[in-house]
Amino acid sequence: MKNKQVGIILMSVAMLIGFIVYSFNKALKDIVNTSCSHGSECAMWGTIELQTNISTGLIIFILSMSIYFFFSEKFEKKSENNYSHLLKKLNGNEKILLDKIKEAEGTIFQSELVDKTEFNKVKVTRILDRLEGLKIIERKRRGMTNVVILK
Repeated sequence: MKNKQVGIILMSVAMLIGFIVYSFNKALKDIVNTSCSHGSECAMWGTIELQTNISTGLIIFILSMSIYFFFSEKFEKKSENNYSHLLKKLNGNEKILLDKIKEAEGTIFQSELVDKTEFNKVKVTRILDRLEGLKIIERKRRGMTNVVILK
């Protein structure tokens, strides 16, 4: 789920809680008005105020989280720009290997890369070492070969 969607869902939840709190407080004030004969000195009025403050704080917290999630997608786009900037630094062989990993939907065995690129094992290993150093890929050991995962 994208951050913007989570932000919208949280905003909806905050509005729902706000409506429930408003309705509850209105009903509670009506009950206190009819049952409490002491007026504003009644202890129940203090309870209503405390509950209202706690629920308002909760609503503000949820709204602030929803605003954060709603606008945090901009930060993700920034990191994508850094990724494209990193790709400009790669040489031809590294780009070929990266394209093969992308074609395999981001996960491929290292031995398959050797077959698909027609590079020898040593060359593929060295290129993957550089890509892993740049934090573009990650390798995990699986049996006698490695699985290459695009980050």
